[in-house]
Amino acid sequence: MPFPIKVCAVCSEEFELKPDKPGFANRCPECSTPEHDDSVTKLRMDADERKSVSEANEARRKAMRELLYRKDS
Repeated sequence: MPFPIKVCAVCSEEFELKPDKPGFANRCPECSTPEHDDSVTKLRMDADERKSVSEANEARRKAMRELLYRKDS
């Protein structure tokens, strides 16, 4: 039984859809290769930045808690 012929959604080339093909079923093997992740773009935070983010998150949680659970007089 021959494999079904599909047309790639990215490059419009025809390809055979084989079982256990990595990637998407509507993309050819060349277009299905995973894009590389730029781990360089992930920024590292130093201790001061982490502390300020933590304090801001705590203040947000406190404000939400006060808004949700305040008693109306």
